Amino acid sequence: MSDQVLPSGEQWTIRHGEHEVVVTEVGATLRSYTYAGRPVIVGSPQDAPALHARGTVLIPWVNRIRDGQYTFDGTERQLALSEPARHNALHGLVQWLPWSPVRVEDDRVTLRARLHPQQGWDWTLDLQLDYHLDDDGLTVTPTVTNVGDTTAPLGVGAHPYLTVGEDRVDDLEIRCPAASYVAVDPDRLLLADDTVAASLRPVEGTSQDLRDAVVGDRDLDTAMTGLTADDDGRWRITIAHGGRSTTLWADADAFPWTQVYTGHDLPEGYARTSGLAVEPLTAAPDAFRTGEDVVRLGPGHAWSASWGLTPR
Repeated sequence: MSDQVLPSGEQWTIRHGEHEVVVTEVGATLRSYTYAGRPVIVGSPQDAPALHARGTVLIPWVNRIRDGQYTFDGTERQLALSEPARHNALHGLVQWLPWSPVRVEDDRVTLRARLHPQQGWDWTLDLQLDYHLDDDGLTVTPTVTNVGDTTAPLGVGAHPYLTVGEDRVDDLEIRCPAASYVAVDPDRLLLADDTVAASLRPVEGTSQDLRDAVVGDRDLDTAMTGLTADDDGRWRITIAHGGRSTTLWADADAFPWTQVYTGHDLPEGYARTSGLAVEPLTAAPDAFRTGEDVVRLGPGHAWSASWGLTPR
C-alpha cells in the first residue's frame, strides 16, 4: 500500500482461487468483490468514501428509527438524526468507525472495533467482523460482545449491492423466498402502522412478490420476512442475468429479515443503475422504537452469526 491516506483508510485484499475481496479500515466495509475478474458487488472507488451505504455494516441497529427516539428498559433516548431529510436515525453507528486488523491471511481478514457510548447510545460493545473466502465464495461473520454492565439493545445487518454485470437493476431476475413485507409510509419509509406486526402484509398478489420475478420497473425499498430456509438452515436470495448469478445467503434464525432496494431514490448517476441492495437483517424498520426483534445482549454476552455471497 502507498503512503496516500485514502478516504476509506487502509485496504486489505484477500483471495481464494478466482475470488478476490477488498475490505476497508473505515467501517470494515466490503468495498470490492470480484469472481473471475467480474464484479459480484457494486462497491465504492478506492479514492472515495462508502456512499449510499455500499457494502457497509449495520450495528447497533438496522434501517431507520423514527425521529431517532426510542425507549429501552424504561429510559427514553434521543439519537443524532443521520438521515435529516426524513428526520430519522439511519443504519446504526459504525459506518465511519476505524477498525483494526486482528488476523490477516491470504483468504481471510478479521477486523475489530469498539463502539463507545454517545448521544442516545449508552453502552460499550466490542465488535469483530470476519471475512473469509473459500471455494463457495465469501462468508461474513459479525460478532458483538457487550463489555458493559447493563443489557444493551442490538440489531445487526449488512448493506451489499449485488450485481451480475447488468446495466440496470430493471434487467435482473430475482428469487427471494419471503412470504411477507412491511408496508411503510412512502415519505419517511417508516412503518405504516404503529408496530411491525400491524404493518405486515402478504406478498401474494402484490408487486412485492419476488419469489420468482423480474425486477422490471418496481421501486423497491422493502423490508421482508417469512423467508423460507433450506435444509442447512440458511435462506437464499439469488439475482441472475446473462447467464450469471449471485446468491446472498444468511443464517435464518439470526437474520429473519431482509431489505431489497432498487436504488430508485439515489442521486442522479446512481439511481436504478447496476447493483441491487440485498440486506441480511436481524429486525425490521423502527425496531428500537417498537421493541420487535430487538436482541437483548446482556453484560458479558456475545452475539454472532454468518451471512455470505456465492457467485456463479
